[in-house]
Amino acid sequence: MKFCSHCGHTVVFEIPTGDDRPRHMCRDCGAIHYVNPRVIVGTLPYLGDRVLLCKRAIEPRHGLWTLPAGFMENGESSEQGAVRESWEEARAKLRVDELFSVYDIPHINQVYLMYRGELTDTDFGPGPESLEVELFEEKDIPWDEMAFPVMTQTLKHYFRDREKGIYQLHRGVIERKL
Repeated sequence: MKFCSHCGHTVVFEIPTGDDRPRHMCRDCGAIHYVNPRVIVGTLPYLGDRVLLCKRAIEPRHGLWTLPAGFMENGESSEQGAVRESWEEARAKLRVDELFSVYDIPHINQVYLMYRGELTDTDFGPGPESLEVELFEEKDIPWDEMAFPVMTQTLKHYFRDREKGIYQLHRGVIERKL
């Protein structure tokens, strides 16, 4: 960032009084420009013993499989955003059961909130960001073609919980692969 989005003057990158990390600051109008993590919301849609996956039509990870998810928008709750993303990516209608997983991914400044939800019908299909949308049994999931580690983790937790018959909230941090 070079210029203040409030007044247009040049910004500096330094630690504001009372803070502990550098921020872009405007010495002219006093604005502090915070850059915070992005919130990703999505669902783990299921129907019976199958889960719904989307094959990505966009980068990053074009052509690989994922659960429907995307950036939370201003003015919506995390659950509303998850339902919206499920519709946008998979034309999926579902009934949200509960928040299922929360993952921090510090190296890319993202927080994932994934909801478990039962599909209310089988009238789904690819939205503009998906090449294909398909229901998979656990044994048929293309594990080697999953787009993101966070989605693989979420699916693995889901199948373990389903086997036990008890669903719980899962939390974790996904570190950078070396």
